[in-house]
Amino acid sequence: MLPANQKTSPSGDLPRVLSASHATAIVVGTIIGSGIFLVPHEMVRAVGSSGLVYLAWFTGGLLSLFGAMTYAELGAMMPYAGGEYVYIRKAYGDLPAFLYMWTWFSVAKPASIASVTSGLARTVAIFGPLSWLETPVFHSSQFLEWSQIFAIAATWLITGLNYLGMKKAGDFQLFFTWLKGVLIVVIVGFCFASRAGTLTNFHTQFTGAQGGFGGFMVAMIAVLWAYDGWNDLTMVAGEVQRPERSLPIALIFGLFVVGALYMATNAAIQYILPAAQIAVSPRPAVAAMDVVSGHPGAVLVSAAMALSIFVTLNGTIMSGARIPFAAARDRLFFQKMAHVHPRFQSPSTSLIVQGLLSTLLLLAVGRFQQLFELAIFSEWLFYMITATTIFVYRKRYPDAPRPYRVWGYPVLPALFITASAILLYYSYAENLRNSLIGTVIIASGIPLFLWLRKQYAVPARIS
Repeated sequence: MLPANQKTSPSGDLPRVLSASHATAIVVGTIIGSGIFLVPHEMVRAVGSSGLVYLAWFTGGLLSLFGAMTYAELGAMMPYAGGEYVYIRKAYGDLPAFLYMWTWFSVAKPASIASVTSGLARTVAIFGPLSWLETPVFHSSQFLEWSQIFAIAATWLITGLNYLGMKKAGDFQLFFTWLKGVLIVVIVGFCFASRAGTLTNFHTQFTGAQGGFGGFMVAMIAVLWAYDGWNDLTMVAGEVQRPERSLPIALIFGLFVVGALYMATNAAIQYILPAAQIAVSPRPAVAAMDVVSGHPGAVLVSAAMALSIFVTLNGTIMSGARIPFAAARDRLFFQKMAHVHPRFQSPSTSLIVQGLLSTLLLLAVGRFQQLFELAIFSEWLFYMITATTIFVYRKRYPDAPRPYRVWGYPVLPALFITASAILLYYSYAENLRNSLIGTVIIASGIPLFLWLRKQYAVPARIS
């Protein structure tokens, strides 16, 4: 059996106000960002053919589903704020859990927020009246662009929404996730109803593709990035009603919804554009709708992209603030981070600090690709580590209540762990500089952990 303090929600936890519908919207709304509209370009350039593109989509979707199923068992057992932090701490002790928290707090979440808001700024700059966002604030210097100011403003707008309480942020996520789902279906419908499309496009190839196993892995990285974000629900598990039922439903059903929308969108793009045109179109969905209905269609896709990214931002901000909150409540981080706003019942201090770190990163870096590369290595490292904890719990607590058991254990969790390790290797090799920076930042948490443990006089917890 799990220890008693693992059975009940810890004292001072946040109120459970999210329904199963909210939870599903967090999964779907956080995953579907700009990737659905952009990654077909990267995939065709990597593999060259429609068949391999669909193989990558299918494989990446399955691996993400295996990860979500693994997390569903863990989340249903331990439905508390912090998600992966909780699972790692109980399985491997305080130091690994602290390093996870430190990495997400200092790099991964601020970089994710900054990359999402940077992508949002790039998307809205497509609209003519907002093209000035890509110009510098000061004409004599390229240090600061209006897009960075816009990204910072978007960060604080959604941070403010979450500050006002999880119920408001959850309702926002639910409504706008439905809206962007409808927009995606409308775009897909327009493409397949158009006379400009032809099934022969599915048999075209891009001869300049990278090809080979390396090319397929590049496509897989793009796919898994597009599917990234399903784990964010576990971070807010302490605020989900009936988590033993809602978490598995939201994680698994949400992945199926996302997979269906991704495959449909990719098919719609390929129905309109041949492979060679997709490969040279940075925004293939925009290009496809431009063919279908001209400028109004391109505007519709751009608006859908902006809305999609905005909803992703909400899910990213709400989930990120719960990790340092959970660690501080366990006296493994600065105690003020565990503060709960007396009126709004939100982790207000954690939200504000997260917003400040994201703002600093936007000012210091400001470029989408650099921000993305800074986050990707650390994220997949801890996905892999977290998934291994299911084997620890199955062995250490064989009789513990498990409201949901992952189907296909131990094969499916092992496949996800293996895939994570391969992706980690390729992302490390492809982005060596930023991966090394990420490694140094993770290691820098060790002296901070030792200092905090001494400050709060907390005995080390091995497991």
